[in-house]
Amino acid sequence: MDLKNRKWIYLKAIRFVFIGCGYFGLVLMEVPSATVAVYLLLMIWAFCRANYFAFYVIGKYVDPSYKFSGLISFSQCLAGRKD
Repeated sequence: MDLKNRKWIYLKAIRFVFIGCGYFGLVLMEVPSATVAVYLLLMIWAFCRANYFAFYVIGKYVDPSYKFSGLISFSQCLAGRKD
């Protein structure tokens, strides 16, 4: 798959949304509760913000010279180890 092709990138994003919505629905089918729905929404929001922080805020404001290749690379940077 060519990750420089916009169509493939958008398709990948759409697949992630469908997977997330599907599993959100499956969890709610297992435990149908408004409280569980709120917990899931807050969890999703928190992980999205953490991802934004790891890949945008750090690269834009903290260390513009360092580009992370993934969460492991970001964790290594936090631990003080460079690739």
